[in-house]
Amino acid sequence: MYLIVGLGNPEEEYSGTRHNMGFDTINKISQKYNVKVIKNKFNGLYEKCNIEGKEVILLKPQTYMNLSGNCIREFMNFYKINNDNIIIVYDDMDVEVGQIKVRKKGHAGSHNGMKSIVENLGTIEFARIRVGIGKPMENEDKIKYVIGKLSNKTKEELDEGTTKAAEAVIEILKSGIDTAMNKFN
Repeated sequence: MYLIVGLGNPEEEYSGTRHNMGFDTINKISQKYNVKVIKNKFNGLYEKCNIEGKEVILLKPQTYMNLSGNCIREFMNFYKINNDNIIIVYDDMDVEVGQIKVRKKGHAGSHNGMKSIVENLGTIEFARIRVGIGKPMENEDKIKYVIGKLSNKTKEELDEGTTKAAEAVIEILKSGIDTAMNKFN
């Protein structure tokens, strides 16, 4: 079984912001496979389904970004999922807008959601898809940048990234992470 996690913040005010690229990616996957991610368990919205012949849980933690690891750890323990079958999708300022980076493992960097996950799982050995949101201007507040409202042009550019991220998740399930890395990086 795979655990596909999209990171974001649960309140409506964060919908459509740079910080919810993970949620937006899960939404695209769920739409493609006609799945509703509405069940609630361990402070997360989830649904079990079958994607490309693989048993999958799509998960959107509802704990706020900085506590995402708590929810993920609970799902891993309950469903007995090992870290080889986890894919985390999240926003990243170090990746250009509209681009993604697929990795087998890696440190959390400055992303608080990833810090929480690494701390809770006790490892950096899990797949991740970083969705590019670009960097704020030199004097621009980083928090306002990631949770601020977006122009229509920026929404379209970010939408390209979440589309690629959804495709990368599906490619990992179909062909493995090495193939996805070769195709998307």
